[in-house]
Amino acid sequence: MDDESIMELFRKRDEKAIAELKEKYGKVCLSTAGSILSMREDMEECVNSAYYEVWKNIPPAAPDSLKAYLCRIVRNLAIDKLRYISAEKRNARYAVSLDELQECIPDRSSEDMSAEKLAAAISRFLRTQDEKCRKLFVRRYWYGESVADIAKFLGINEKTAATCLFRTRKRLKAFLQKEGCYHE
Repeated sequence: MDDESIMELFRKRDEKAIAELKEKYGKVCLSTAGSILSMREDMEECVNSAYYEVWKNIPPAAPDSLKAYLCRIVRNLAIDKLRYISAEKRNARYAVSLDELQECIPDRSSEDMSAEKLAAAISRFLRTQDEKCRKLFVRRYWYGESVADIAKFLGINEKTAATCLFRTRKRLKAFLQKEGCYHE
């Protein structure tokens, strides 16, 4: 079933919408949650909560991409779950990738920078990068994959991947400064 048909089921409040959503995007949702969480039960809990969130939000929400909308919800729920689980101990696998970004993302204490404005600036920046750098960046900082896994997937040396990520972060910081999004 295509996304528009699934969206129509949601608009009609037909419970079959959840089953169709699960059938079409269940694996990608589990994969998204799995890149952040390690326990299968936690992943499934996040995915099921995401289905409920979609049920609550459509309508009135009408996302352009149902897959992206659903994965964003899963990712945010998984991050919240990780924060809850690791209140006293950090999950090094995902926390390290977020720590890497701290050097180039502006501090949220400056309220003149909304999350939407920052996201739009990062998207503009990524569109200026070559495909390899873009894939590395998204896999590392959106999906939380390890540098080794990304390098293997892209068929490059792990050191090359790490260097590319480092340089991309430096370029991102410079881009955000130029855009007026970053104040030191």
